[in-house]
Amino acid sequence: MKKYKIQQSPFVVPTNDGKLIEEHWGNSTGNSNVSIAHMVAPPDWSEPHQTPEFDEFTYIISGKKQFEIDGEIVVLEKGQSILIEKGARIRYSNPFSEACEYLAICLPAFSMELVNREVEGVD
Repeated sequence: MKKYKIQQSPFVVPTNDGKLIEEHWGNSTGNSNVSIAHMVAPPDWSEPHQTPEFDEFTYIISGKKQFEIDGEIVVLEKGQSILIEKGARIRYSNPFSEACEYLAICLPAFSMELVNREVEGVD
């Protein structure tokens, strides 16, 4: 038996906001301890605030991405990365004019049960 697996067909997460999410490893592949996803956030995209129960690493491939972390605004550009620790209140967005391509790694794996997204318009 081989001691490796090659991912050739990532799970494309259905979205209704124009964001591309290709989960290469994670709950969709039976790996609940880690998720690795390739993402493209279109211009003027944003998500509601959330307080995840996982650590999330983000590496920017191209474009820029804005992070609102516990009220502080951080903007990353191509070649930069960040670790956001579980329990931080975060809002991800791309308020810029070009798409942002990036990789996201979550420990443990991303799941809707662990992300704790807030309902828009309710604080």
